[in-house]
Amino acid sequence: MPNIYNALVVKGQDTVGQQINVTCEVQQLLGNNRVRAVAMSATDGLKRGMEVIDTGAPLSVPVGGATLGRIFNVLGEPIDNLGPVDIRTTSPIHRSAPAFIQLDTKLSIFETGIKVVDLLAPYRRGGKIGLFGGAGVGKTVLIMELINNIAKAHGGVSVFGGVGERTREGNDLYMEMKESGVINEQNIAESKVALVYGQMNEPPGARMRVGLTALTMAEYFRDVNEQDVLLFIDNIFRFVQAGSEVSALLGRMPSAVGYQPTLSTEMGSLQERITSTKEGSITSIQAVYVPADDLTDPAPATTFAHLDATTVLSRGLAAKGIYPAVDPLDSTSTMLQPRIVGEEHYETAQRVKQTLQRYKELQDIIAILGLDELSEEDRLTVARARKIERFLSQPFFVAEVFTGSPGKYVGLAETIRGYELRNGEQIEEMTLNLCVLTPNRIVWDSEVKEIILSTNSGQIGILPNHAPIATAVDIGILRIRLNDQWLTMALMGGFARIGSNEITILVNDAEKGSDIDPQEAQQTLEIAEANLSKAEGKRKTIEANLALRRARTRVEAINMISNQSTRSHLLILSVKKKDGRLTDNNIFIISSFYVKQKIKKRPLSAPLLCHNRSEHLPRIDFQIIIVPVNN
Repeated sequence: MPNIYNALVVKGQDTVGQQINVTCEVQQLLGNNRVRAVAMSATDGLKRGMEVIDTGAPLSVPVGGATLGRIFNVLGEPIDNLGPVDIRTTSPIHRSAPAFIQLDTKLSIFETGIKVVDLLAPYRRGGKIGLFGGAGVGKTVLIMELINNIAKAHGGVSVFGGVGERTREGNDLYMEMKESGVINEQNIAESKVALVYGQMNEPPGARMRVGLTALTMAEYFRDVNEQDVLLFIDNIFRFVQAGSEVSALLGRMPSAVGYQPTLSTEMGSLQERITSTKEGSITSIQAVYVPADDLTDPAPATTFAHLDATTVLSRGLAAKGIYPAVDPLDSTSTMLQPRIVGEEHYETAQRVKQTLQRYKELQDIIAILGLDELSEEDRLTVARARKIERFLSQPFFVAEVFTGSPGKYVGLAETIRGYELRNGEQIEEMTLNLCVLTPNRIVWDSEVKEIILSTNSGQIGILPNHAPIATAVDIGILRIRLNDQWLTMALMGGFARIGSNEITILVNDAEKGSDIDPQEAQQTLEIAEANLSKAEGKRKTIEANLALRRARTRVEAINMISNQSTRSHLLILSVKKKDGRLTDNNIFIISSFYVKQKIKKRPLSAPLLCHNRSEHLPRIDFQIIIVPVNN
């Protein structure tokens, strides 16, 4: 009687004379010299009485350098029409996981050369990573880049296992790897990847075992060649699904949600072989499909228990043109701990996540009210977060043929240093050189931290390292930030040229808000309003409208200075008694609050809401007096 997992070969001819060669794997011993086996290929043409040969061993597949650059099926047979493969070195697909004494217990980071991954969700050497992403967000490109980077930076190899893969997707991946040079057509031996496919049209037995075939090839590179290996499995859910089909065929009682009762055992037998040993490591990246987005489904839930990190690809980032579109907030890693990655790496990652999380919270406010309604601190956070998003993107080697940009491999130390220099706390030290010119004089020529400029298409905020643009300047307010102080300037239309750290604004006229006489500006506004009401004819009306806009801009520049100054003042609330008199005992002083309500000169009878506070003042009549603070 053959043993469990032994390979059986059925050979013969079908009714039309075609040769049949079907390999099966023994799953159950039924007694009376009978076994139940699962076929690894189509069973068309099989009939009772055919000869079955027991090979006396489990399925064995070719391993070693001969597998690189080739495509195999679950039996280790080449299916790329490039001729036979050297099968002098083979290995059985069923093996025990490495013993504890062989494991490398040291926790170490697997550097990928991809900034967002290495900084925020680092991979563990010999770990398992779940890759989540929909169609068109760059999943295949990310996989190809990881294969390319491990080949060039680590001198390692990769194995791709297509478990239940669509034939079209497998073909596309193969063609793209050839185009990018990961598979060398001129010299196959120099290729750095082996492909193992068990397509959707294969029987469940083949789809259940193709992952083990790919893993067996990877184990040889780890244990014999002592290399770091990257193992891709797409999709791990289909491995579970195939096991469920086989379980039903074997007559086992279904478990939760119809899955096989041996789900945890089957998953563990695969995942526990993916580990680091003293010779080398297998780092596995597994695409995980979540049925109906239900994370509590037994298939993904069982998979999550084995994962060391998750990489989530965001469609929103892909829509912005930011690649790789890795979501820095949803992606996680058990390796991101100070005792493993070091204090500097950990603190840098936390600062990045805090900034991006705050930006995410502000996005709804920005969408409804606009950027101008944010406080200065929040606007700086938004600018810094957008800077971080661009910083975490990078061109890929495998995408050079599409983008025209040379690929970049960025080491972890360089990533941390680059963040600190460009996107960290030093952002406050970066400045812009602003020059505002009129036909008669230079109104401003010095360094600033940030400006908000009124253009014909709306207001734009400009920080250091802004993308170069040229734009028309509308009649409106120019806001200038110097450290913690904001200044205003009334611009009367013109043109602006914006470089990475230099801005030149040419306008018809410009006045600083602090230089404008409030009374004169108000009188000019009243005259402009009167002239508009009297204007006759199209030309006169247009001229009167422009004059009114200029007058309103000057008044607005003064009012913005007044509104900004009250934010750093104390608010003294003098509470009226019933007889209308004030007493010292009824005066409240509230420090460092920004009142959200508009300040009025008449008494109010409503609770006063204070910035960053949830409590209300009592419902009593009070007056508001603004008192500047000098110290």
